[in-house]
Amino acid sequence: MASPSSTAATTNVMLAIFEKKTVSLDLYRPLRNYISFNYSEREAQNLEDDLQTIKQYRSEIERVPADSLPARRDLLQNYYKALCAIESRFPISPDKDHVNSVYFTWYDTFKVKQKAVQQNIHLEKAAVLFNLGAVHSQMGLSLDRSAVEGRRQASHSFIAAAGVFAFLRDNVAMKASMGTSTTVDMSVECAGMLERLMLAQAQECVFENTIAKGSTPGVCAKISRQVGIYYEEALAALNVAPLLYHFDKGWLAHVQLKAALFYAEACYRYGMELHEKEEIAEEIARLKSGISALAEAKKSSSKGAAQQLLDAINKLEANLNQNLARAVKENDRVYLMRVPQASSLLPLPAFAMVKPMPMNDVLDASKEKMFASLVPDNSAKALSRYTEMVDDVIRTQAERLQQGSELARVKLREMDLPDSILALEGNVTLPMALKEDVEAVQICGGPAGLEAELQQLNDLKRVNQELLVQTEELLQKEATEDAQFRSQFGTRWTRPQSSTLTKNLQDRLNRFAGNLKQAAESDARIERSVRDHAALMSILDHRPIESALPTLARPIMSLDANEDAIAGALKQSLRQLEGLGAQRAGLEDMLKEMKRKDDILPKLMTSTGSHEDLFRKEIAKYDHICEEISKNLEAQEQLLLQIQAQNQDFASIFNLEDYKASRERTYKQIEVAISKYQEIKENINEGLKFYVTLQDAITNVKQQGSDFVMTRNMQCREMMDDVQRQISGLSFQENKGSNGYNYPSAAQSHQVPRSNPQPPADPTNIPNAVRPPTPTYQPPHQPAMPSYNQNPPPYGPPRQQPTPPYNLQASGPPYPPPQHQQQPPPNHEYGQPAYPGWRGPYYNAPPQQPAPLQQQGSMPRPPYTVPSPYHPPPHQSGYYRQ
Repeated sequence: MASPSSTAATTNVMLAIFEKKTVSLDLYRPLRNYISFNYSEREAQNLEDDLQTIKQYRSEIERVPADSLPARRDLLQNYYKALCAIESRFPISPDKDHVNSVYFTWYDTFKVKQKAVQQNIHLEKAAVLFNLGAVHSQMGLSLDRSAVEGRRQASHSFIAAAGVFAFLRDNVAMKASMGTSTTVDMSVECAGMLERLMLAQAQECVFENTIAKGSTPGVCAKISRQVGIYYEEALAALNVAPLLYHFDKGWLAHVQLKAALFYAEACYRYGMELHEKEEIAEEIARLKSGISALAEAKKSSSKGAAQQLLDAINKLEANLNQNLARAVKENDRVYLMRVPQASSLLPLPAFAMVKPMPMNDVLDASKEKMFASLVPDNSAKALSRYTEMVDDVIRTQAERLQQGSELARVKLREMDLPDSILALEGNVTLPMALKEDVEAVQICGGPAGLEAELQQLNDLKRVNQELLVQTEELLQKEATEDAQFRSQFGTRWTRPQSSTLTKNLQDRLNRFAGNLKQAAESDARIERSVRDHAALMSILDHRPIESALPTLARPIMSLDANEDAIAGALKQSLRQLEGLGAQRAGLEDMLKEMKRKDDILPKLMTSTGSHEDLFRKEIAKYDHICEEISKNLEAQEQLLLQIQAQNQDFASIFNLEDYKASRERTYKQIEVAISKYQEIKENINEGLKFYVTLQDAITNVKQQGSDFVMTRNMQCREMMDDVQRQISGLSFQENKGSNGYNYPSAAQSHQVPRSNPQPPADPTNIPNAVRPPTPTYQPPHQPAMPSYNQNPPPYGPPRQQPTPPYNLQASGPPYPPPQHQQQPPPNHEYGQPAYPGWRGPYYNAPPQQPAPLQQQGSMPRPPYTVPSPYHPPPHQSGYYRQ
């Protein structure tokens, strides 16, 4: 029930609204059962705190308000937001699959015997909103409105109350009125009427402060008239169904008298302004209209009205009559104006100082954390659809931004910008790919470093030649000694001739000599190439390389000397274009950040309207960024046209075509120089690999030759002892007809390790025994080794990992083996194809027959005089490139 209330002020009589009453209701058990049944018992346990909070809210709502009005206001706001969270997660209806044991019951505020009972959460929400508006009205009425600050605060409370009733009317009232059990106080019409009433009382507080400040009569008249309009709108709603006959007569009388009072007040204040302007005739008409309105209101609504309000009306009526008498007297005596009819007068001007407070933010439940873990399927699907909509917007705008940036790059590249401007300033640059190639060349030492590498080649070649000579001299010395002994002892010197045993070693040394000869020719060709192309490659020694590029020169003669202005304008336009590019990057980041923060799930959970409406509202927040992107792209399009025109002027003045041609020639020269440098560098690297690998091979042969010579020396000493005994006749008969020792060749394989000869137990006791032959040399096992994976140093001990020179395949032996012998396959003891002519270690070669007598005295020619049997195939690449 609502009733008139008053304060100490005689004219400030206002209305407050009582809260609606309800009955006790248990929400805890039905909601918990629903969670446990549809989700899990564990989920119900996790949400126990939220369920207890709902239970506490409902219990406090049911009690008679005993706490402060602000605390009551906060309770109602929190409970309303909790109801929004419940609405989206707990379907409350008579349906058997829903929460069907909850019945909300609320009594009418103005007719306490009427009540509404529904299984509809919108009824609960509407009742809570109604009570929230009522509390705001009570807060406004409880303030001390005799002072300016009190009236200001009261006006704010009434504005808030108007906002709550407007929210109730627009969002909940219609849904709460559906069904057979409803009450009038929560109808759309009642909520609208209460909104107008609260606005009237808020404007009334403003009017009283305006009077207190001493504002002009014209301003006071406008504000007063708006108060009357609000009251008139509330009165109009009270006089029609469904509010007709629903309110007490005191309410009707109060509202009707207030409407008349403030209409008359406006006439009174407006009349004062007209009197100052000496518009006496209209003043008289306005005063009469105000007096007539008061008289009619007193006649029809005097019963049930507050006495303070009636006193204020009587006082105002007296003031109106006093001013009317004065105006009539002055008009009769002085002005003699014709007084117009009231119906012909224009409506009094009005000015609204208040409007309903927006409650969307205050009552927004999207940030409510209650029951946040419960997400119904329909909300999840709606969220997925909205996410797709946002992704489509982001993708479309990102593509537009990328296309804009790409268009700018293409246009600038076509105009050779900003390279031409940088060239004018001396800041020329190479294309990135070409610059990387130049840097790679300079890191390797550049053309100036080729001389050191050529010297390294020569050093390695010299080392190989020395090793080859040493090996040949070693074998030659042994052969010479053998020939001397053979000449000295004749037929008694029965061991095989050295040339027969070292044939394979000599063949390999001859081939190595041929390889070195061809390698020397290749070295010479490389040196000639370095000398011939030194001038071409010298450009690569510029540091930085940009110092070798041409610069854009200013014109020698200028007619109007405006080249600086043209270049400056072009630079400015390029800076603006760069700024637009940075702005696009910022806009793209803004889109991504907005998407990252865009979480509408809480709003979906609390939304009671159409999801499509919510989607349109939420997606609209991206519109301003889309508009900025469109403006950016339009600005870039215009700026590119401007840059194109400016660049044409720039090119004509600075002779840009000649500069570009010169620059391209320099680019081509650098490319050719890099190509030639890489070719020479590759050949040098191949030569280094060849010499290092050949050094390993010669060292190996040298070691085998040394072992062979050592073994031959041991045999030589033993045979000399035997020959001397034969000459002295000590064992001539015992050894007659004997072939002596079985001398293996230097390349024959041995199955026993090398050891010192074992002397007989007692040679003096066995004079005629045949002495066992001295064990021949068994070279150490040479393990197979992997190929090179890096450039080895040119000097040092013999390598164990030789790589084949220039990827050449092993060629056949220069001299064919005897037809009756089975030639074993080449032994690639380095794990890869051997050098040209390579046949593996000499001790793996087939045993050789003793040379004919006529050949025993012949010696092989020096290896450098033997023509090289190796001829690389014409298609083979490598170090022997002609």
